Amino acid sequence: MEQLSSDRQIIQLEKTESTNSYLKELLKSEQLAEGSVVVADFQTAGRGQVGNSWFSSKGENMLFSLLIYPTEIPANEQFIISRIVSLAIKNTLDQFADDIRIKWPNDIYWKDKKIAGILIENNLQGKVIENSIIGIGLNLNQQIFPIELPNPVSLRQITATEYDKNYMLDLLLKEFFLLYRSLQRGEKQVVEDEYMMDLYRVNGYYWYEDENGRFQAKIDNVLSSGHLVLRTLDTNEERVYAFKEVTFVNE
Repeated sequence: MEQLSSDRQIIQLEKTESTNSYLKELLKSEQLAEGSVVVADFQTAGRGQVGNSWFSSKGENMLFSLLIYPTEIPANEQFIISRIVSLAIKNTLDQFADDIRIKWPNDIYWKDKKIAGILIENNLQGKVIENSIIGIGLNLNQQIFPIELPNPVSLRQITATEYDKNYMLDLLLKEFFLLYRSLQRGEKQVVEDEYMMDLYRVNGYYWYEDENGRFQAKIDNVLSSGHLVLRTLDTNEERVYAFKEVTFVNE
């Protein structure tokens, strides 16, 4: 076990089912400091949003979960955590590659390929968030992916450079806490504006698909609830979607 600071911990695991699950179980028996991290070389049951899985070859990528206690954030505004995590990853990757974008709600893309995914599990206590476990899978050094994965890419594939995982983790945590502290200072609008500017396909009309079929639209907004607001090209209609209710279509 390596110390992150005088009270925060980085817990290094060779293998676990998922770092989020490990951290949740640990919290049942131990009070961990904010900023504590669980890192794994391999996950046997890595998870993504709403039941999606996350694949990563052993030892090649970043797989970790971060604990925070964002008790000042109302439960109905919890999507702001997703915004700052997405921005932290983007800001980290921007130091090494161009064309990094945030695909709503919180996948990280390079061009049209996915380089990172996020799973945030908030433990609510009434109208506030008691704690938040932020799981991040970042494709760092992997060069060969299973053919059934639709569009993966790693930073090493983009830049032809191998990266040190501990160094990248340190960079990412610094970027996260810069944003997190700014949020605690009341700079919510700054975070929301930056998130909007950095969205994948934020400029122009693109094809989407919902339960009624395909349509062209542009991104109008992302609400504090996390809902995506699209404006259709043909009818200028405003449509609001929760996660999984609309799909980005690659033509």
